[in-house]
Amino acid sequence: MAEEEGNATEFVALRHKFQDLISELKRSSESTLDASNSFCQDFCQVLMHHGCQRRPDEDPLPLLEMYTVAIMCCAEASLFLSPECEHVTDVLEKLSWSCLNLLLSFSEQIPGALWKEFQSSVKMAHGILQAHGNSQLHTLLTLAEENGLWSNATLCSLLSSDIPNVEKVHEFLSREGPELLHMRIKHLIKQKHMEKAARLAKTCAEFPEFGGKKNFRQIYLVCLCEIKPQEELMKEVRVFKKKGLSALH
Repeated sequence: MAEEEGNATEFVALRHKFQDLISELKRSSESTLDASNSFCQDFCQVLMHHGCQRRPDEDPLPLLEMYTVAIMCCAEASLFLSPECEHVTDVLEKLSWSCLNLLLSFSEQIPGALWKEFQSSVKMAHGILQAHGNSQLHTLLTLAEENGLWSNATLCSLLSSDIPNVEKVHEFLSREGPELLHMRIKHLIKQKHMEKAARLAKTCAEFPEFGGKKNFRQIYLVCLCEIKPQEELMKEVRVFKKKGLSALH
């Protein structure tokens, strides 16, 4: 109970810090570009200071709360940021990918209330940012639209021995995109789920729309090296060659 109250107090303070940054941005006497640069620098410092106090491998939930607050702060601040400030795009991209990496590292299901708050915040923030020409939260939104990180029925089928509907597979791959799928595969490999990683990598490698992006074929063969004997590995290489696909790209 004391820890929960401490976390709540901590995030109230974090929100206040971000609100102070937005207030400073609004009333700054600097040019819009200079004020935007200052905001991005201060925002990153606050985020790093707060994030360094937490270990994602021990207790990732407070970090997810931190990212949720930070995402909404960026969305609110975007109304006053200069479109010429390159740091804005960099901050949004790093924030999005850091949050994605954290989400995929969760070993347990995220509590329902926190997941709903995260979903709502990302959807709202993406809408605001997109209205101002920023689409950096698109991949994060794709994940937030699901009921859980690994709960998508088509994904579950792909990772198991089931044979899912081809149209649904293509729809799923198109929606997720190569970046998010690549991150999923890296996570599976890190967790030593080599067979699941191999299945997903092979599916991505054979999807024409990706056109060889992210070296899915090479990743697939690397996974096979861990789970299959040499003879079967060479057989897979020959299959790729018959399909006109290079195993090294």
